[in-house]
Amino acid sequence: MKIGIAKEKAIEEKRVSITPAGVYALVRAGHEVHVEEGAGIASGFSDESYFVVGAKHAESPDELYKNVDVIVKVLPPDDTEAQLSRPEQIIVSFNQLSMRTRASVTHFIKKKVYSFGSELIPAADGSYPVLVAMSEIAGRMLPQIAGRYLESTQGGRGIVLGGGPGVPPASVVILGGGAVGRSAARAFLGLGCQVYVLDRDVSALREIDRMFGQKVITMMASPFDVEKAVRFADVLIGAIHVSGRRTQRIVTRDVVMQMKEGAVIIDLSIDQGGCVETARATTLSDPVYTEHGVIHYCVPNILSSVPRTASHALNHVLLELITDIAESGVDEAMRRKQHYQQGLLTYNGVCTHPGLANMLGIESVVPATLIVPHSNN
Repeated sequence: MKIGIAKEKAIEEKRVSITPAGVYALVRAGHEVHVEEGAGIASGFSDESYFVVGAKHAESPDELYKNVDVIVKVLPPDDTEAQLSRPEQIIVSFNQLSMRTRASVTHFIKKKVYSFGSELIPAADGSYPVLVAMSEIAGRMLPQIAGRYLESTQGGRGIVLGGGPGVPPASVVILGGGAVGRSAARAFLGLGCQVYVLDRDVSALREIDRMFGQKVITMMASPFDVEKAVRFADVLIGAIHVSGRRTQRIVTRDVVMQMKEGAVIIDLSIDQGGCVETARATTLSDPVYTEHGVIHYCVPNILSSVPRTASHALNHVLLELITDIAESGVDEAMRRKQHYQQGLLTYNGVCTHPGLANMLGIESVVPATLIVPHSNN
């Protein structure tokens, strides 16, 4: 099967879906890999580094889409890219509902494109490999971002995260005890911060307790406790993620208005709509704004500031899916590994994802009803 690695078109998106190491593995397995010119340059991978491991060169998106069976991307295709797709082509990218357009999804349905949201596909243990990989890196980045904007020169409170002898550390409140929340808790705890994690799932809080003992304070994310914790936070981290759905905004504008002057909000769930009412998407070149005296950092593609690290991690978790599809085809891959069906967005002219179907005002179809099982004869 012919596989295409697309160059990202979104502003400031510097990641690439498959690295030269991944291309090397695919070529060795007998597949033909085409790489769009410049696809990996922003991540530190030259075109030559792809060609020396056997990749073919595609000068433009048109050439790439025209000549391959599978397109692999980081972010969802925009309207122009969706128009380039061919009937029954396979496209793998993040889902990210906030970036999807009605036009692009409609194109996929009309052309009977098979599209997958890579971050929606679970592993056998119920975790989400793409989300976990990206979340772990994002969590580790948060202290350096928070520390920078807490400085008085940036309009922050003028405090250091870890405090000092006789000086209390910063209070860091993390909403969400999933992969991002756990990674962030570990990173902030390592700097000596007072860390609070809130979640509605007591099992997630129990896991935080197991990992960190009494060093991290856990709280149920009831409206009362969320409001109480947010008010005293020096740093508020939005780390809520509900697979395939927009995030509920659990921090209201009224509560933000009661936060400390110069406190910092980093809403990592902004790519799914955000969990703070005052949050709106920003960019890496203009990452913050101040509202009600509180600094907001709401960059959806935060990992584009460390694209090489993020691309390596993404490559590791995508390679299994791409290899299975390339070797067996979409239907057979989903028969053998039924959890792949959870990442299916469009299939043979129908929408299989409730969130996308709701955007279009149509009914979604359960993937399992579309995959014809093997006959026992």
